[in-house]
Amino acid sequence: MTDLGTAATASTLKRWHDIIANRDLASLPAIIHPDVVFRSPVVHTPYQGRDALVLALSTVINVFEDFTYHRQFATEDGKSVTLEFSAKVNGRNLKGADFIRFDDEGLIVEFEVMIRPATGLMALGEEMGKRVGEKLAVFKEASK
Repeated sequence: MTDLGTAATASTLKRWHDIIANRDLASLPAIIHPDVVFRSPVVHTPYQGRDALVLALSTVINVFEDFTYHRQFATEDGKSVTLEFSAKVNGRNLKGADFIRFDDEGLIVEFEVMIRPATGLMALGEEMGKRVGEKLAVFKEASK
């Protein structure tokens, strides 16, 4: 693993992994900047704000089956991290990456997700749409 560069980022990243491993998102808002930008793999327009990201992550943790992080990469300054993962959605296998950018205090300021193959992405989009599509749409409108 690359040296994360800042103690604040390293601390937040450890908390992130603990939150995901324990499937307990109660402390998630504490590590996210209020004005975070969330880029979903399913839609073009980013979502704005902590509440949007918390809603998306709180839902997807229940959509993904067999979620596992495999590798982690970080920039030299430690403020950008990529986490490679795999999971299943309704029996469809997928691979993905979380691209996370942190501020000087270690708060998440940008969270982008990419997923492949298309069949896995479509299954995820369909399931997320059923569960929170209308709720998340409000956050896209707010960012315009």
